[in-house]
Amino acid sequence: MKRLKLFIPLIIFVVISGFLYKGLFLEKEILPSALIDKPFPEFSLPTVKDPSRRITRNDLLGEVSLVNVWATWCPSCRVEHPYLVKLAREEGIRIVGIDYKDERDQALRWLKELHDPYVFSIEDADGRLGIDLGVYGAPETYLVDAKGIIRYKHVGVVDEVLWNNTLKPLVEQFRREEG
Repeated sequence: MKRLKLFIPLIIFVVISGFLYKGLFLEKEILPSALIDKPFPEFSLPTVKDPSRRITRNDLLGEVSLVNVWATWCPSCRVEHPYLVKLAREEGIRIVGIDYKDERDQALRWLKELHDPYVFSIEDADGRLGIDLGVYGAPETYLVDAKGIIRYKHVGVVDEVLWNNTLKPLVEQFRREEG
């Protein structure tokens, strides 16, 4: 019995190591969200371009939208930004931005220099909307249907592969359902 007690820490170590090893091979872009199939959280925040204009959840209603969490301090956001501009211009996708924990002056400069794919960009300077959404960091993108229900969440860069294989079919599906 005493020998068995000596091996208990080793057994615990092996079990924990197994879980950690398994975690190395999980896809980092697939992070579960408790908000899938739930309404977009209520909020009232200014836009980056016009701090006197308040945006609320109601401004997301009526059309399928991609809601993109971005920031000027985010290197991956810079990588995905040209593709978002392309989606907005060439595919006619309604993209709403959430400028997450950022400085307004830097965000304005970013949108001017790199072009603005957003119908509006919400200023989430303190990150409270991000907390309500369960944001892990930037970039993150949510697919929100015309009724304001979150249908999909992607953590990471939106690119052509993600658009063609996942987002575009979902956007088309939810557009058919709204019409």
